[in-house]
Amino acid sequence: MPRFDHVLIVGAGEGLSASLARAFAREGAKIALAARRPEKLESLCRELGATAHRCDAAEPADVAALFRELDEAGRTPAAVVYNPSRRSRGPLVDLDPEEVRQDLLVTAYGGFLVAQEAVRRMLPRREGAVVFTGASASVKGYARSSSFAMGKFALRGLAQSMAREFQPQGIRVVHLVIDGGIRNPGRTEPADRPDSMLDPDAIAATCLDLLRQPRSAWTWEVELRPWVETF
Repeated sequence: MPRFDHVLIVGAGEGLSASLARAFAREGAKIALAARRPEKLESLCRELGATAHRCDAAEPADVAALFRELDEAGRTPAAVVYNPSRRSRGPLVDLDPEEVRQDLLVTAYGGFLVAQEAVRRMLPRREGAVVFTGASASVKGYARSSSFAMGKFALRGLAQSMAREFQPQGIRVVHLVIDGGIRNPGRTEPADRPDSMLDPDAIAATCLDLLRQPRSAWTWEVELRPWVETF
């Protein structure tokens, strides 16, 4: 795998993003974690020697300030993971338009803002990686979950467009379609259904495997589901 000395994870928390942070840290990367409430990241920062940064990914000024802060600290990220999402559940006719707007800003527009700042820094070096976390809703819309599907479809479109534009310039773009529930500290599968949820450490391992691919056979997207998940 190319050496990613500095990695930024946006939308960090205790679940998948923590597993990704640990996986990159084991490879020797220094980790920066960004969230709207960075105080929740104190334990993970102590564990990994990571830094926490306050950032609303849907605000252009916040995203620009985050990258400037990392630049000034000599920690410009060589790999960036975009993990935030937001959803409003319910019948389409009952959804609050302002809540839906916020869903789209966080899930998709923020991905654009973060990717734009990241790629601007990667292009001169002609190397780097941008990873987007998708969901079942990235490829199939569900009833009563329209805003989430809109956001995740848009994020997938961004990832695909970026892969076609920037992979020929040496920048990896990866979209992970996570098709199933993810195990986390507050959410585990029943004892009689082992491994019926996605293990976040396994997802992180797959992500790093993709980044290790030789450039003659790059994969821009992979779909992950637990072994009991039906098609």
